[in-house]
Amino acid sequence: MEWQVWLLLIFGVLLILMLTGMPIVLCFFIVNVIGMYTLFGGIMGLQNLINSLYASLNSFILLPIPLFILMGEVMFQSKIAPALIDVVGKWMGRLPGRLALLSVASGTLFSALTGTSIASVAMLGSTLVPEMERQGYKKPMSLGPILGSGGLAMLIPPSALAVLCGAIGEISISKILIGIIVPGLLVASIMAGYIILRCMLQPDLAPSYDVGKIPLSEKLRDSAKYVLPQGFVIFAVIGLMFLGIASPSEAAACGAIGTCVLAACYKRLTWEVIKKTTISSLSVTGMILIIIGGAQAFSQILAFTGASAGLAGFASGLPVAPIVIIFAMQIIILFLGCLMDVVSIMMITLPIFIPVVRQLGFSDVWFAVIFLINIEIAGISPPFGLSLFVMRGVAPKDTTMADVYQAALPFIGCSLLAMMLIMVFPLLALWLPGMTGFR
Repeated sequence: MEWQVWLLLIFGVLLILMLTGMPIVLCFFIVNVIGMYTLFGGIMGLQNLINSLYASLNSFILLPIPLFILMGEVMFQSKIAPALIDVVGKWMGRLPGRLALLSVASGTLFSALTGTSIASVAMLGSTLVPEMERQGYKKPMSLGPILGSGGLAMLIPPSALAVLCGAIGEISISKILIGIIVPGLLVASIMAGYIILRCMLQPDLAPSYDVGKIPLSEKLRDSAKYVLPQGFVIFAVIGLMFLGIASPSEAAACGAIGTCVLAACYKRLTWEVIKKTTISSLSVTGMILIIIGGAQAFSQILAFTGASAGLAGFASGLPVAPIVIIFAMQIIILFLGCLMDVVSIMMITLPIFIPVVRQLGFSDVWFAVIFLINIEIAGISPPFGLSLFVMRGVAPKDTTMADVYQAALPFIGCSLLAMMLIMVFPLLALWLPGMTGFR
Protein backbone atom coordinates (compact mmCIF):
# COMPACT_ATOMS: atom_id res chain seq x y z
CA MET A 1 0.00 0.00 0.00
CA GLU A 2 1.03 3.61 -0.54
CA TRP A 3 2.20 5.56 2.50
CA GLN A 4 -0.83 7.87 2.26
CA VAL A 5 -3.17 4.89 2.73
CA TRP A 6 -1.17 3.63 5.71
CA LEU A 7 -1.22 7.10 7.27
CA LEU A 8 -4.99 7.39 6.89
CA LEU A 9 -5.54 3.88 8.27
CA ILE A 10 -3.29 4.42 11.29
CA PHE A 11 -4.76 7.76 12.30
CA GLY A 12 -8.28 6.67 11.37
CA VAL A 13 -8.12 3.74 13.79
CA LEU A 14 -6.48 5.95 16.43
CA LEU A 15 -9.21 8.59 16.08
CA ILE A 16 -12.01 6.03 16.33
CA LEU A 17 -10.48 4.55 19.49
CA MET A 18 -10.05 8.00 21.04
CA LEU A 19 -13.69 8.87 20.29
CA THR A 20 -14.76 5.84 22.35
CA GLY A 21 -13.32 7.54 25.43
CA MET A 22 -10.41 5.14 25.95
CA PRO A 23 -7.27 6.49 27.66
CA ILE A 24 -4.83 7.76 25.04
CA VAL A 25 -2.14 5.28 26.14
CA LEU A 26 -4.51 2.34 25.61
CA CYS A 27 -5.45 3.70 22.16
CA PHE A 28 -1.80 3.78 21.13
CA PHE A 29 -1.22 0.31 22.58
CA ILE A 30 -4.06 -1.16 20.47
CA VAL A 31 -2.81 0.60 17.32
CA ASN A 32 0.73 -0.64 18.01
CA VAL A 33 -0.43 -4.25 18.49
CA ILE A 34 -2.55 -4.21 15.32
CA GLY A 35 0.20 -2.45 13.34
CA MET A 36 3.02 -4.77 14.38
CA TYR A 37 0.85 -7.86 13.93
CA THR A 38 -0.10 -6.77 10.40
CA LEU A 39 3.29 -5.50 9.24
CA PHE A 40 5.43 -8.38 10.52
CA GLY A 41 3.01 -11.24 10.16
CA GLY A 42 1.49 -12.53 13.37
CA ILE A 43 3.46 -13.56 16.44
CA MET A 44 6.76 -12.26 15.08
CA GLY A 45 5.23 -8.78 14.97
CA LEU A 46 4.18 -9.00 18.61
CA GLN A 47 7.68 -10.16 19.53
CA ASN A 48 9.09 -7.15 17.68
CA LEU A 49 6.70 -4.91 19.64
CA ILE A 50 7.94 -6.35 22.95
CA ASN A 51 11.57 -5.91 21.87
CA SER A 52 10.83 -2.33 20.79
CA LEU A 53 9.22 -1.49 24.13
CA TYR A 54 12.16 -2.96 26.04
CA ALA A 55 14.75 -1.18 23.90
CA SER A 56 13.01 2.20 24.18
CA LEU A 57 12.82 2.01 27.99
CA ASN A 58 16.21 0.39 28.64
CA SER A 59 17.99 3.70 28.13
CA PHE A 60 20.21 5.77 30.41
CA ILE A 61 18.88 9.02 28.92
CA LEU A 62 15.49 8.44 30.60
CA LEU A 63 16.99 8.49 34.10
CA PRO A 64 16.39 12.26 34.62
CA ILE A 65 12.61 11.74 34.40
CA PRO A 66 12.05 9.99 37.78
CA LEU A 67 14.66 12.21 39.44
CA PHE A 68 13.10 15.46 38.20
CA ILE A 69 9.68 14.19 39.27
CA LEU A 70 11.11 13.31 42.69
CA MET A 71 12.47 16.86 43.03
CA GLY A 72 9.07 18.34 42.32
CA GLU A 73 7.23 15.97 44.64
CA VAL A 74 9.59 16.65 47.56
CA MET A 75 9.11 20.40 47.08
CA PHE A 76 5.34 20.02 46.84
CA GLN A 77 4.78 17.52 49.65
CA SER A 78 7.19 19.18 52.13
CA LYS A 79 5.45 22.57 51.69
CA ILE A 80 8.64 24.62 51.56
CA ALA A 81 6.96 27.02 49.12
CA PRO A 82 5.20 29.50 51.47
CA ALA A 83 8.42 30.65 53.14
CA LEU A 84 10.07 31.14 49.75
CA ILE A 85 7.09 33.14 48.44
CA ASP A 86 7.22 35.36 51.53
CA VAL A 87 10.90 36.17 50.98
CA VAL A 88 10.43 36.97 47.28
CA GLY A 89 7.48 39.19 48.22
CA LYS A 90 9.64 41.24 50.59
CA TRP A 91 11.83 42.31 47.67
CA MET A 92 8.88 43.39 45.50
CA GLY A 93 8.32 46.73 47.22
CA ARG A 94 5.37 48.72 45.89
CA LEU A 95 5.51 47.79 42.21
CA PRO A 96 2.20 47.98 40.29
CA GLY A 97 0.51 44.60 40.54
CA ARG A 98 2.89 43.52 43.30
CA LEU A 99 1.21 40.21 44.12
CA ALA A 100 0.69 39.36 40.44
CA LEU A 101 4.40 39.98 39.83
CA LEU A 102 5.14 37.88 42.89
CA SER A 103 3.21 35.05 41.21
CA VAL A 104 5.40 35.26 38.10
CA ALA A 105 8.65 35.54 40.09
CA SER A 106 7.69 32.66 42.38
CA GLY A 107 6.44 30.59 39.44
CA THR A 108 9.77 31.07 37.66
CA LEU A 109 11.68 30.07 40.79
CA PHE A 110 9.46 27.05 41.47
CA SER A 111 9.86 25.96 37.84
CA ALA A 112 13.57 25.54 38.48
CA LEU A 113 12.80 23.46 41.57
CA THR A 114 9.74 21.38 40.69
CA GLY A 115 9.60 20.89 36.91
CA THR A 116 5.83 20.26 36.99
CA SER A 117 3.26 22.89 36.04
CA ILE A 118 0.37 21.23 37.91
CA ALA A 119 2.26 21.35 41.23
CA SER A 120 3.29 24.95 40.60
CA VAL A 121 -0.27 26.11 39.84
CA ALA A 122 -1.60 24.24 42.87
CA MET A 123 1.04 25.71 45.22
CA LEU A 124 0.79 29.28 43.99
CA GLY A 125 -2.99 29.18 43.62
CA SER A 126 -3.65 27.95 47.14
CA THR A 127 -1.06 30.33 48.63
CA LEU A 128 -1.49 33.61 46.72
CA VAL A 129 -5.03 33.78 45.32
CA PRO A 130 -6.74 34.20 48.74
CA GLU A 131 -4.31 37.01 49.63
CA MET A 132 -4.83 38.68 46.24
CA GLU A 133 -8.60 38.65 46.61
CA ARG A 134 -8.30 39.96 50.17
CA GLN A 135 -6.33 42.92 48.80
CA GLY A 136 -9.02 43.64 46.21
CA TYR A 137 -7.42 42.10 43.11
CA LYS A 138 -9.86 41.35 40.31
CA LYS A 139 -9.95 37.75 39.06
CA PRO A 140 -8.14 38.42 35.74
CA MET A 141 -5.15 39.66 37.74
CA SER A 142 -5.34 37.10 40.57
CA LEU A 143 -5.85 33.92 38.52
CA GLY A 144 -4.11 34.77 35.23
CA PRO A 145 -0.53 35.33 36.43
CA ILE A 146 -0.56 32.03 38.32
CA LEU A 147 -1.87 30.13 35.29
CA GLY A 148 0.75 31.77 33.08
CA SER A 149 3.71 31.33 35.41
CA GLY A 150 2.69 27.77 36.33
CA GLY A 151 3.27 26.74 32.73
CA LEU A 152 6.88 27.93 32.98
CA ALA A 153 7.66 24.58 34.61
CA MET A 154 7.66 23.13 31.08
CA LEU A 155 10.16 25.76 29.91
CA ILE A 156 12.73 25.94 32.70
CA PRO A 157 14.89 22.98 33.81
CA PRO A 158 14.21 20.60 35.43
CA SER A 159 11.36 19.97 33.03
CA ALA A 160 10.15 16.36 32.88
CA LEU A 161 8.17 17.21 29.73
CA ALA A 162 11.34 18.47 28.04
CA VAL A 163 12.97 15.10 28.73
CA LEU A 164 9.83 13.35 27.45
CA CYS A 165 9.90 15.51 24.31
CA GLY A 166 13.53 14.58 23.69
CA ALA A 167 12.87 10.88 24.29
CA ILE A 168 9.86 10.70 21.95
CA GLY A 169 11.44 12.87 19.24
CA GLU A 170 14.93 11.35 19.62
CA ILE A 171 16.43 14.81 20.21
CA SER A 172 19.39 15.66 22.45
CA ILE A 173 17.86 16.00 25.93
CA SER A 174 20.88 17.97 27.16
CA LYS A 175 20.46 20.57 24.43
CA ILE A 176 16.72 20.88 25.00
CA LEU A 177 17.18 21.40 28.76
CA ILE A 178 19.78 24.11 28.13
CA GLY A 179 17.88 25.56 25.16
CA ILE A 180 14.67 26.24 27.10
CA ILE A 181 16.35 28.48 29.71
CA VAL A 182 16.37 31.73 27.69
CA PRO A 183 12.88 31.16 26.18
CA GLY A 184 11.50 30.38 29.65
CA LEU A 185 12.93 33.61 31.07
CA LEU A 186 11.66 35.47 27.98
CA VAL A 187 8.11 34.25 28.59
CA ALA A 188 8.36 35.26 32.26
CA SER A 189 9.67 38.72 31.32
CA ILE A 190 6.86 39.31 28.80
CA MET A 191 4.29 38.29 31.41
CA ALA A 192 5.83 40.61 34.00
CA GLY A 193 5.87 43.48 31.50
CA TYR A 194 2.23 42.85 30.64
CA ILE A 195 1.23 42.87 34.33
CA ILE A 196 3.02 46.16 35.05
CA LEU A 197 1.60 47.85 31.94
CA ARG A 198 -1.96 46.65 32.53
CA CYS A 199 -1.90 47.56 36.22
CA MET A 200 -0.66 51.05 35.34
CA LEU A 201 -3.48 51.47 32.79
CA GLN A 202 -6.15 49.85 34.99
CA PRO A 203 -5.13 50.33 38.64
CA ASP A 204 -8.45 48.93 39.87
CA LEU A 205 -7.41 45.45 38.66
CA ALA A 206 -4.69 45.32 41.32
CA PRO A 207 -5.14 48.04 43.96
CA SER A 208 -1.97 49.16 45.69
CA TYR A 209 -1.69 48.66 49.43
CA ASP A 210 0.75 49.52 52.18
CA VAL A 211 3.28 46.74 52.65
CA GLY A 212 5.25 48.51 55.35
CA LYS A 213 8.97 49.17 55.39
CA ILE A 214 11.04 46.03 55.72
CA PRO A 215 14.64 46.45 56.94
CA LEU A 216 17.33 45.43 54.47
CA SER A 217 18.94 43.24 57.11
CA GLU A 218 15.71 41.21 57.41
CA LYS A 219 15.50 40.76 53.64
CA LEU A 220 19.11 39.61 53.44
CA ARG A 221 18.74 37.27 56.43
CA ASP A 222 15.60 35.61 55.07
CA SER A 223 17.12 35.37 51.59
CA ALA A 224 20.18 33.64 53.01
CA LYS A 225 17.95 31.26 54.95
CA TYR A 226 15.42 30.32 52.27
CA VAL A 227 16.47 31.56 48.81
CA LEU A 228 20.22 30.90 48.81
CA PRO A 229 19.98 27.18 49.71
CA GLN A 230 17.40 26.64 46.99
CA GLY A 231 19.63 28.60 44.63
CA PHE A 232 22.30 25.95 45.22
CA VAL A 233 19.79 23.26 44.24
CA ILE A 234 18.98 25.16 41.03
CA PHE A 235 22.71 25.46 40.29
CA ALA A 236 23.13 21.73 40.91
CA VAL A 237 20.68 21.06 38.09
CA ILE A 238 21.19 23.87 35.57
CA GLY A 239 24.68 25.14 36.38
CA LEU A 240 26.41 21.76 36.40
CA MET A 241 24.83 20.87 33.06
CA PHE A 242 25.70 24.21 31.48
CA LEU A 243 29.32 24.03 32.65
CA GLY A 244 29.60 20.52 31.21
CA ILE A 245 30.46 19.06 34.61
CA ALA A 246 27.42 16.78 34.75
CA SER A 247 25.14 15.02 32.28
CA PRO A 248 21.36 15.51 32.63
CA SER A 249 21.13 12.27 34.62
CA GLU A 250 23.92 13.28 37.00
CA ALA A 251 22.51 16.80 37.38
CA ALA A 252 19.05 15.37 38.09
CA ALA A 253 20.55 13.12 40.77
CA CYS A 254 22.32 16.10 42.37
CA GLY A 255 19.07 18.08 42.29
CA ALA A 256 17.04 15.26 43.83
CA ILE A 257 19.57 14.74 46.63
CA GLY A 258 19.83 18.49 47.20
CA THR A 259 16.05 18.90 47.46
CA CYS A 260 15.79 16.04 49.97
CA VAL A 261 18.64 17.49 52.06
CA LEU A 262 16.97 20.91 51.93
CA ALA A 263 13.64 19.51 53.13
CA ALA A 264 15.46 17.66 55.92
CA CYS A 265 17.27 20.84 57.01
CA TYR A 266 13.94 22.66 57.24
CA LYS A 267 12.61 19.68 59.26
CA ARG A 268 9.96 18.98 56.63
CA LEU A 269 11.17 15.55 55.48
CA THR A 270 8.83 13.48 57.63
CA TRP A 271 7.92 9.83 57.04
CA GLU A 272 4.53 10.97 55.75
CA VAL A 273 6.23 13.24 53.19
CA ILE A 274 8.58 10.41 52.15
CA LYS A 275 5.64 8.03 51.73
CA LYS A 276 3.54 10.45 49.66
CA THR A 277 6.55 11.50 47.58
CA THR A 278 7.55 7.92 46.80
CA ILE A 279 4.05 6.78 45.82
CA SER A 280 3.37 9.84 43.65
CA SER A 281 6.80 9.76 41.97
CA LEU A 282 6.51 6.06 41.12
CA SER A 283 3.00 6.53 39.77
CA VAL A 284 3.89 9.45 37.50
CA THR A 285 7.17 7.87 36.36
CA GLY A 286 5.42 4.61 35.46
CA MET A 287 2.84 6.50 33.42
CA ILE A 288 5.51 8.47 31.54
CA LEU A 289 7.58 5.35 30.76
CA ILE A 290 4.50 3.61 29.35
CA ILE A 291 3.90 6.68 27.18
CA ILE A 292 7.48 6.68 25.91
CA GLY A 293 7.34 2.98 25.05
CA GLY A 294 4.05 3.42 23.19
CA ALA A 295 5.27 6.49 21.32
CA GLN A 296 8.50 4.79 20.21
CA ALA A 297 6.59 1.77 18.89
CA PHE A 298 4.18 4.13 17.10
CA SER A 299 7.15 5.91 15.49
CA GLN A 300 8.49 2.56 14.26
CA ILE A 301 5.16 1.68 12.67
CA LEU A 302 5.13 5.03 10.85
CA ALA A 303 8.71 4.41 9.69
CA PHE A 304 8.09 0.81 8.53
CA THR A 305 5.02 1.83 6.50
CA GLY A 306 6.95 4.67 4.87
CA ALA A 307 4.51 7.23 6.29
CA SER A 308 7.20 9.28 8.07
CA ALA A 309 9.52 9.47 5.07
CA GLY A 310 6.63 9.98 2.67
CA LEU A 311 5.14 12.83 4.65
CA ALA A 312 8.56 14.46 5.10
CA GLY A 313 9.21 14.25 1.37
CA PHE A 314 5.75 15.61 0.59
CA ALA A 315 6.17 18.55 2.97
CA SER A 316 9.63 19.44 1.65
CA GLY A 317 8.28 19.40 -1.91
CA LEU A 318 5.44 21.85 -1.27
CA PRO A 319 5.74 25.14 -3.22
CA VAL A 320 5.83 27.23 -0.04
CA ALA A 321 8.58 28.54 2.21
CA PRO A 322 9.64 25.93 4.81
CA ILE A 323 8.81 28.31 7.66
CA VAL A 324 5.18 28.32 6.48
CA ILE A 325 5.05 24.57 7.15
CA ILE A 326 6.44 25.16 10.65
CA PHE A 327 3.73 27.79 11.22
CA ALA A 328 1.10 25.29 10.06
CA MET A 329 2.43 22.74 12.56
CA GLN A 330 2.10 25.26 15.38
CA ILE A 331 -1.50 26.02 14.40
CA ILE A 332 -2.29 22.30 14.49
CA ILE A 333 -0.73 21.99 17.96
CA LEU A 334 -2.64 25.06 19.18
CA PHE A 335 -5.89 23.55 17.90
CA LEU A 336 -5.17 20.19 19.55
CA GLY A 337 -4.28 22.03 22.75
CA CYS A 338 -7.88 23.21 23.06
CA LEU A 339 -9.11 19.61 22.97
CA MET A 340 -6.43 17.30 24.41
CA ASP A 341 -3.89 17.03 27.21
CA VAL A 342 -0.26 17.86 26.48
CA VAL A 343 1.08 14.30 26.68
CA SER A 344 -1.47 13.10 24.11
CA ILE A 345 -0.43 15.95 21.81
CA MET A 346 3.20 14.88 22.14
CA MET A 347 2.44 11.26 21.32
CA ILE A 348 0.40 12.12 18.24
CA THR A 349 2.41 14.95 16.69
CA LEU A 350 6.12 14.42 17.48
CA PRO A 351 6.55 11.13 15.54
CA ILE A 352 5.07 12.90 12.49
CA PHE A 353 6.52 16.39 12.83
CA ILE A 354 10.16 15.71 13.77
CA PRO A 355 11.09 13.87 10.52
CA VAL A 356 9.49 16.72 8.54
CA VAL A 357 11.41 19.35 10.53
CA ARG A 358 14.70 17.56 9.87
CA GLN A 359 13.87 17.11 6.18
CA LEU A 360 13.22 20.86 5.90
CA GLY A 361 16.65 21.58 7.39
CA PHE A 362 15.55 23.16 10.67
CA SER A 363 17.17 22.49 14.04
CA ASP A 364 15.22 19.88 15.97
CA VAL A 365 16.28 21.54 19.25
CA TRP A 366 14.81 24.86 18.05
CA PHE A 367 11.60 23.11 17.07
CA ALA A 368 11.45 21.29 20.42
CA VAL A 369 11.67 24.62 22.27
CA ILE A 370 8.85 26.10 20.17
CA PHE A 371 6.87 22.90 20.67
CA LEU A 372 7.26 23.11 24.46
CA ILE A 373 6.05 26.72 24.48
CA ASN A 374 3.08 25.63 22.39
CA ILE A 375 2.10 22.81 24.73
CA GLU A 376 2.62 25.18 27.66
CA ILE A 377 -0.13 27.22 25.99
CA ALA A 378 -2.15 24.01 25.59
CA GLY A 379 -2.03 23.48 29.35
CA ILE A 380 -3.95 26.73 29.93
CA SER A 381 -6.07 26.75 26.75
CA PRO A 382 -9.86 26.62 27.14
CA PRO A 383 -11.80 24.46 27.39
CA PHE A 384 -9.69 21.43 28.44
CA GLY A 385 -6.32 22.77 29.63
CA LEU A 386 -5.48 20.74 32.74
CA SER A 387 -4.08 23.72 34.67
CA LEU A 388 -7.43 25.48 34.28
CA PHE A 389 -9.17 22.76 36.27
CA VAL A 390 -6.41 22.73 38.90
CA MET A 391 -6.84 26.49 39.32
CA ARG A 392 -10.60 26.11 39.61
CA GLY A 393 -10.03 23.53 42.34
CA VAL A 394 -7.81 25.74 44.52
CA ALA A 395 -9.48 29.12 43.80
CA PRO A 396 -12.16 30.64 46.09
CA LYS A 397 -15.61 29.06 45.84
CA ASP A 398 -17.15 31.99 43.96
CA THR A 399 -14.74 31.43 41.04
CA THR A 400 -16.36 30.04 37.89
CA MET A 401 -14.73 28.28 34.95
CA ALA A 402 -15.61 31.35 32.86
CA ASP A 403 -13.49 33.46 35.24
CA VAL A 404 -10.59 31.04 34.84
CA TYR A 405 -10.91 30.98 31.03
CA GLN A 406 -11.01 34.79 30.84
CA ALA A 407 -7.99 35.15 33.12
CA ALA A 408 -5.90 32.73 31.02
CA LEU A 409 -6.36 34.47 27.64
CA PRO A 410 -3.91 37.42 28.06
CA PHE A 411 -1.19 35.08 29.27
CA ILE A 412 -1.78 32.78 26.32
CA GLY A 413 -1.09 35.90 24.25
CA CYS A 414 2.17 36.52 26.13
CA SER A 415 3.36 32.98 25.38
CA LEU A 416 2.33 33.30 21.72
CA LEU A 417 4.41 36.49 21.45
CA ALA A 418 7.43 34.71 22.92
CA MET A 419 6.93 31.79 20.53
CA MET A 420 6.81 34.15 17.54
CA LEU A 421 10.01 35.87 18.67
CA ILE A 422 11.82 32.53 18.94
CA MET A 423 10.57 31.49 15.50
CA VAL A 424 11.90 34.75 14.03
CA PHE A 425 15.12 34.75 16.10
CA PRO A 426 16.21 31.09 16.50
CA LEU A 427 19.35 32.07 18.42
CA LEU A 428 17.15 32.75 21.44
CA ALA A 429 16.81 28.97 21.68
CA LEU A 430 20.11 27.87 20.15
CA TRP A 431 22.63 30.28 21.67
CA LEU A 432 23.09 28.56 25.04
CA PRO A 433 23.15 24.98 23.64
CA GLY A 434 25.76 26.17 21.14
CA MET A 435 28.00 27.32 23.99
CA THR A 436 28.04 23.85 25.58
CA GLY A 437 29.79 20.73 24.42
CA PHE A 438 26.65 18.59 24.39
CA ARG A 439 25.75 16.54 21.35
